[in-house]
Amino acid sequence: MFEKGISQNLILVVILPLALLCAIFLYAVPNSNFQLNLLSSCQQPALSSHPNSEPEFKILIGILTLPEKYERRQIIRNAYALQQPATQNGQIDVRFVFCNLTTDEQKIFIAMEIMTYRDVIILNCTENMNKGKTYTYFASLPHVFPGKQRRYDYVIKSDDDTYFRFNNLVASLRDKPREDVYWGKGFEPMTTDPKNPPYMVGMGYGISWDLVEWISTSEFARNNSEGVEDIFLGLWLNIGEKGKNRYDMRERMYDFHGEEPKDFPPETIAVHMLKLDFTWAVTLRMFNVTNRLESSGLYHI
Repeated sequence: MFEKGISQNLILVVILPLALLCAIFLYAVPNSNFQLNLLSSCQQPALSSHPNSEPEFKILIGILTLPEKYERRQIIRNAYALQQPATQNGQIDVRFVFCNLTTDEQKIFIAMEIMTYRDVIILNCTENMNKGKTYTYFASLPHVFPGKQRRYDYVIKSDDDTYFRFNNLVASLRDKPREDVYWGKGFEPMTTDPKNPPYMVGMGYGISWDLVEWISTSEFARNNSEGVEDIFLGLWLNIGEKGKNRYDMRERMYDFHGEEPKDFPPETIAVHMLKLDFTWAVTLRMFNVTNRLESSGLYHI
């Protein structure tokens, strides 16, 4: 009798409240797959457009930034997490890319970010803009994501003042080859100097995974890693006769230049020069990022 009473009390006191808590969670968070995917580890997709199915192709966006830009990273995380998942069966993973951390504050705060979001890559280099960080980024990826089966079809290098629209990005690459691809906003110098070749500007350019692997083994790229990063990547590919499948998106990738709806056409892939919170706010408003905010007595905006 005593043991039976304990069992009944255990059910009432422990099991029933737990069951009720689970039911409340499932009701309150019916579509948690996308959010949970955002918090996955570096070996799992950070932002998946099709979390429950195998994507047709995968894109990695590496945002080269500085450890101390905590607020900017949070704006970017929120902006990308709130985008509607792409519908063209492509997966996009976003990572923030640093060189070695140098202060105790960075090591603690970045560790907290990694534990919370798991969207950080730390390279073995000293922070710099045009002294090899971009080379180290591309050259390190085959070691960061090892294995015979390619981890990504395309790898994009982006700045922390660039905002991508995922649906349009996926659509622009969906029908492209998976090899020897060089994609972005093109720039053609006025001269024919081979040291100043046509290239994709640094706001956000992409290459196929085979070119990432080539960069990691190219002596020419390694020996010419310091210089204006976007120009030098174009130089590597031109001298190496790589990236023959080139796609210029200059009409759909542009610098922030106004606050009117006409300045943000619907076919936009990326907006650059978002140096200030104000320009981020304008851009996100123009693309209706917060339109799905539900009304509540808890807040008024």
